[in-house]
Amino acid sequence: MSENVLSQEEIDALLGAMDQGDVEFEFDAPDQKEVEVKEYDLMAQGAMLRHQFYALEEVYDKFSSLLETTMSASLHKPIGVEMVSTEMVKYGEFIQAFSNPTSFAAFTMEPLIGSSLLAIEPSLVYSLIDCMFGGDGKPFEDIREFTFIEKRMMSKFSIEIFSDLEKAWQIVFPVKVNLKKTETKPEYVHLVSPEDLLIVIVLSVTGAEFSGNMHLCVSYRMLEPIKDKLSSKYLREKDLEDAFSSQLQALIKETDVTVVSELGQTHQTVRDLLNMKVDDVIRLDKGPADPLNINIENVPKYKGFPGIVKGNRAVQLTAMMK
Repeated sequence: MSENVLSQEEIDALLGAMDQGDVEFEFDAPDQKEVEVKEYDLMAQGAMLRHQFYALEEVYDKFSSLLETTMSASLHKPIGVEMVSTEMVKYGEFIQAFSNPTSFAAFTMEPLIGSSLLAIEPSLVYSLIDCMFGGDGKPFEDIREFTFIEKRMMSKFSIEIFSDLEKAWQIVFPVKVNLKKTETKPEYVHLVSPEDLLIVIVLSVTGAEFSGNMHLCVSYRMLEPIKDKLSSKYLREKDLEDAFSSQLQALIKETDVTVVSELGQTHQTVRDLLNMKVDDVIRLDKGPADPLNINIENVPKYKGFPGIVKGNRAVQLTAMMK
């Protein structure tokens, strides 16, 4: 047996010494490389998404301007509307921030798939209703349920808002905005799953006696199919295209083109051409009552009739050829 093998008595003595703490063991730990710690920004995804939907700021900036004009005319009072912020939040967090009652209006934006939401804070609702009935819109101290008439009036008010929203979206992508349903309790509003991201635009509405916020939210999934048209890169390219487009149009307007009015056509043989004499008459396929073809650079574009204007031969355009 090898001399390095301990006997049973030595093993018992060693275990006893370990129990009493008389013997300490040191183990050589393997070399550990220093771990590099990298910072992770939890809002990085939200920042990236905001960059993708940069054009929304222009859309809702125009929307706030249109809404300001509409509300001032509708309520017969000077109303200010200003875009406060654009946020990226989860739907579950967004909907929990509202109390009961709140004016919710779900709407669609065809041809985009899905639904969006307009939320108006209760204090602003009371003030708007008061203005609709000729009041000054002074805030109410008590929060109560909306009456049936108040719900109907806020529904009509939402439709007016959506009309302006539809006009504002013409900047980047034409949509048809339709009211889907209205609700006052947050727990009954089911737009998307709680973990889905929303783009929330907060608008501040102010009057002489009141102020409050409106929240417009659109899901990320809804805008994903057109995100290329909403990016800052697309807007820059579109601006450059528009800039050159006007210059090209100006140059094209000064370009000379050849316009020919075709009186008619006929088919003759070479023998007929060789036998032609002065004062011979060539029959055409069109008569005085038949419209003529008007060619631009040898391409038929218009129909017209011959005539005389101030002693000059002329052609009157009557139709455009498809």
